Amino acid sequence: MSAFATGQYRNIFAETGKSGEEIQKKIRDAVNTFFYGSEEERIYHPVGEDMGYLEDTGNHDARTEGMSYGMMMCVQLDMKEEFDRIWKWSKTYMYMEEGENEGYFAWSCKTNGEKNSYGPAPDGEEFYAMALFFASHRWGEGEGIFHYSNEARNILRACIHKGENGRPGAAMWNRENKQILFVPGSAFTDPSYHLPHFYELFALWADEEDRSFWKQAACASREYLVKACHPVTGMNPEYGNFDGTPMSKKMPWGGRHDQFYSDAYRTAANIGLDCAWFGDDKGHYSGPLRLMRFLGTDLEGARCVYEVDGKPVDMTVLHPLGLLATTAQGALTVAKEDSDDPNSDWNVAKRWVEWFWNQPMRKGSRRYYDNCLYLFALLALSGNYRIYK
Repeated sequence: MSAFATGQYRNIFAETGKSGEEIQKKIRDAVNTFFYGSEEERIYHPVGEDMGYLEDTGNHDARTEGMSYGMMMCVQLDMKEEFDRIWKWSKTYMYMEEGENEGYFAWSCKTNGEKNSYGPAPDGEEFYAMALFFASHRWGEGEGIFHYSNEARNILRACIHKGENGRPGAAMWNRENKQILFVPGSAFTDPSYHLPHFYELFALWADEEDRSFWKQAACASREYLVKACHPVTGMNPEYGNFDGTPMSKKMPWGGRHDQFYSDAYRTAANIGLDCAWFGDDKGHYSGPLRLMRFLGTDLEGARCVYEVDGKPVDMTVLHPLGLLATTAQGALTVAKEDSDDPNSDWNVAKRWVEWFWNQPMRKGSRRYYDNCLYLFALLALSGNYRIYK
């Protein structure tokens, strides 16, 4: 039975022998470092009396990715003040009220609030909406921008209806195949943006006339992930065609995005959370275990960049802790079993969870992305990444 149906969440750390006290201390220490550590450790920065932002420390900006992640963390951790601060900063500086992208959020701003771009990134919008619905259900509604569920529905309405009835711009989902797009109107997707466990909930709480769309989107994303995750390695590309193949087109910002790299790591974690929340396996739940087995028992395997078929690429992983955290979170797809075989499914998954448990948070300029994924994995693997309904 799924956590959505039962309200019971797996605590994989406990399944591997960790005590409740150990687990809570681990989470508490990580949260304190992430939000209130030294300037060399923290990601979150309060601003004035009622705002705050999360900094991408590698690029010295605030991004909708991190801001919406921060809000999801806060609602999971019952940190309402920080949630409201981040949301007000987002609405004040990132939200766009005019132009083709009105109704969306600028994906990158300077830490003083000045926009670096007037384009959105759809993973921000979907995380904003989900966090806002959870806030509504956990804390109740406030006024204005703090009427959380209204704000969530406004975001989702823009995501699938922009470009209709004279509204400028383009939608963030392809209306025909129901897949999320890399950017509004694009002809390809990002596998790590596919969050069917969110869409199941949008199908309950979005505008009534859009609920069937979100239910179809959940099904479409699960079917897409089956195709996007390689049948041997479990790896997926950063950017993908709608048929699941890697998208190899050259992009204006350079680099290749058809490999298993950075963005792509999040997919295993997303699949793990979908399994924990809903347990609706279309064949995609086997992907994280294939990934664990392919990367092997030597953590050095998780420090290499790969083609999705497993061919090593002569590049160093930019976010090794992020890769470790997300792969470990994929253990949510693996049932616990009693086995003396070190290569049993559970023992393979258990090793990844142990490796993750023993890894400290990242320090230095590249800590933002890694430590976001680290904190999410801590919550998910301890049964503390939950649905609020």
